Amino acid sequence: MEKQEWGFKENHVVHATAALTMRSILEALMANMDEIGTGKSMIHLGHGDPSAYPSFRTSTIVEDALVEATRSARFNCYAPGVGIATARSAIAEYLSRDLPYKLACNDVFLTVGADHAIEVLLTVLALPGANILFPRPNYPTYEAEARFSPLKVRHYDLLPEKGWEVDLAGVKALANDKTVAIVLINPGNPCGNVFTFKHLKKIAETARKLGILVIADEVYAHQVFGEKPFIPMGVFGDIAPVITLGTLSKRWIVPGWRLGWIAITDPIGILQQTGIAGSLTSCLTITADPPTVIQGAVPHIIENTPDSFFLNINKLLKEAADMVYKRLKEIPLVSCPYKPEGSMFAMVKLNPSDFDDIADDTDFCMKLAREESMILFPGDAFGLKNWVRVSFAADQKVLEDAIGRMKAFCLRHAKHY
Repeated sequence: MEKQEWGFKENHVVHATAALTMRSILEALMANMDEIGTGKSMIHLGHGDPSAYPSFRTSTIVEDALVEATRSARFNCYAPGVGIATARSAIAEYLSRDLPYKLACNDVFLTVGADHAIEVLLTVLALPGANILFPRPNYPTYEAEARFSPLKVRHYDLLPEKGWEVDLAGVKALANDKTVAIVLINPGNPCGNVFTFKHLKKIAETARKLGILVIADEVYAHQVFGEKPFIPMGVFGDIAPVITLGTLSKRWIVPGWRLGWIAITDPIGILQQTGIAGSLTSCLTITADPPTVIQGAVPHIIENTPDSFFLNINKLLKEAADMVYKRLKEIPLVSCPYKPEGSMFAMVKLNPSDFDDIADDTDFCMKLAREESMILFPGDAFGLKNWVRVSFAADQKVLEDAIGRMKAFCLRHAKHY
């Protein structure tokens, strides 16, 4: 039989793009880990998922809401592409608590977590020749999703010496008449920063002058524990149109539930006039939906989770951030220039020239995994080479052990003059 020439073959773009995702990078680090050889249990500070730790368990109110939604048998059906109305209304009311105007049900679109929301937004905004402004450092999913989008990506800098503020002069220099949006992550991932009211207003005014919308990634909304309060970008929606991303994942400690949302915070109605809102609806009719039982549980979750739950989570995060920031100062060859005030992360700077055999941040993380059974995330994946991201969303004992392992590793690889 003659050899058949098949018309299909592997997609190298998919392989290359998958390599950019957090999952692929973390899997590569874990594959390089040797728990048996080190005799140490794994410490995973590479992602923002504290749900494995008893002190970070979600509220029983949240669990009961899901059980009730399931047993009601009212949510075993298909849902509208934009989400179940009761869930959308509950989220609209929840977001409106912090805004000077009210959002309506039709301003909210439900997604399968934040990653799906990013995919939808990049799809909707991908006009021929258009470009979008991403921060550097940035959450890697934006970069990965952009590989499948005709949108051209331009990167503006966050300034560590100014508490990771946006380089507004750089934004103005990057933008042109083809720029459609600027992405802003607040509270910051990976930097742990929180933007002030004054700085957010300046960003909105800059967006207005440039004629672009603001994509406000607020996945860590209200998870702040420093001197700065959380201010939603939507407060400035009357200056420039804002599209907000949020989830249940982080604030309610249920990242595996994959329930997110896109919210239009645009009191002037620019996004309606330009057709962006309609495009979101159309896009969501042809993509995946969040599980209906989780959508059904949303109103109960939002209305009944006690403030004490959120206060306790923020207290735990503050204690962890304070301890990690202090203990990092004891480790030679690394520095943490900014004390985290929000989210679950700190960025730590390396100086490879001070190490005997560490080439860069990726090499640091790979060898740390193999020698200490400990996972950190390399900064190069965020666009910031020779930094690493440390998650402090873990129990205190685990963090103490982690800092000890990191210190031992650095001393072991330090260059001796």
